[in-house]
Amino acid sequence: MTRASSKFYRQKKMILLLFVLFSTLAFTPIPTEKGYDIGDVVTDFKLENIDGKFVSLSDFETAKGFIVVFTCNTCPYAVLYEDRIEALNKKYAKLGYPVIAIMPNNVTTKPGDSMEAMQQRAKEKGFTFPYLMDADQSVYPQFGATKTPHTYILKSTKSGPVVQYIGAIDDNYSDPSLVKTYYVENAVDTLLKGGSIEVNKTKAIGCSIKI
Repeated sequence: MTRASSKFYRQKKMILLLFVLFSTLAFTPIPTEKGYDIGDVVTDFKLENIDGKFVSLSDFETAKGFIVVFTCNTCPYAVLYEDRIEALNKKYAKLGYPVIAIMPNNVTTKPGDSMEAMQQRAKEKGFTFPYLMDADQSVYPQFGATKTPHTYILKSTKSGPVVQYIGAIDDNYSDPSLVKTYYVENAVDTLLKGGSIEVNKTKAIGCSIKI
């Protein structure tokens, strides 16, 4: 191989590598923490529930607000919070703040989070809240969710649901008996009393959302 042909081959190889790199970047979803902030109005969505029906926030015409939780079957952190999420719904749904759970993972990456698996898990645990699938993974980036679980408290207004709190459910994922601060409960209780939430952002602890 001559020096000229060798140089041409290297250049051709480099162009091919750059093409593959830019193609990968163009078509691979990149996780982002950008999304709703406190005070932002949430765009409504329509996602499939485990019962086969599609659910939107606007379906809850009398709701004072919502406890939106991005969660799943397969994350150990999410599993540790399942009973607490159910307890939140039982306590607050009747007071106007129902839980809306959304499964954001790519089911090809996480088959254990398929619709069939979600249905089975909900049946086993007796979930009383909607358990929705973000099938095309378009909703969780709007919120800016990065973890399972990741919680957003919304307050209903004439303009639409407005974000009031973002973050963790409480301050101890591993043992509910050792919780010292109940972030979500404190926030919802404050909203129900017409007050202003003192701690409206905390760090969500959990598994990264799988793309």
